[in-house]
Amino acid sequence: MNDLNRYEAKSGRLVPVFTIEVQTLPEDTDRILDGVMKVHPLSFGRYQRNASISAVGKETAQPEPDSTTTTHVEGFEAGSTETYPMVELKISIDRDQEALAKVMDAIIYAHHYEEPVIFVREDWASRAAYDPRSDNPNRWWNNGKGLPERLE
Repeated sequence: MNDLNRYEAKSGRLVPVFTIEVQTLPEDTDRILDGVMKVHPLSFGRYQRNASISAVGKETAQPEPDSTTTTHVEGFEAGSTETYPMVELKISIDRDQEALAKVMDAIIYAHHYEEPVIFVREDWASRAAYDPRSDNPNRWWNNGKGLPERLE
């Protein structure tokens, strides 16, 4: 049996994490991350507020009678298809159920839906053999390219 708890390589090790993937509106990612940061630092190595946000796609659903959509959108017919822009916001935290409960509460509070689509997986995340002065030619500070251009 593979035991990733004992995985070790020159490049680093693996740690057990919960990966949390949230489908949300593109403009809501910062509000969700800010809410989570009140209860968890979202650390990855020596960095905090780590997340990935996918390119904009779309989500679609058919609300049933007595759903929030049929309750609050005048004239919306139950069973009709609705489609909206969506991104996937992905974060990871140590595999701790108390921390997970706090993070989930923060996400659900900050989310625009009453029933947000959230997936939680038990995963393993890498932790590098950290060396900020590495002479590896592929590191951004050694490769002649530097960091990519910032989006924000």
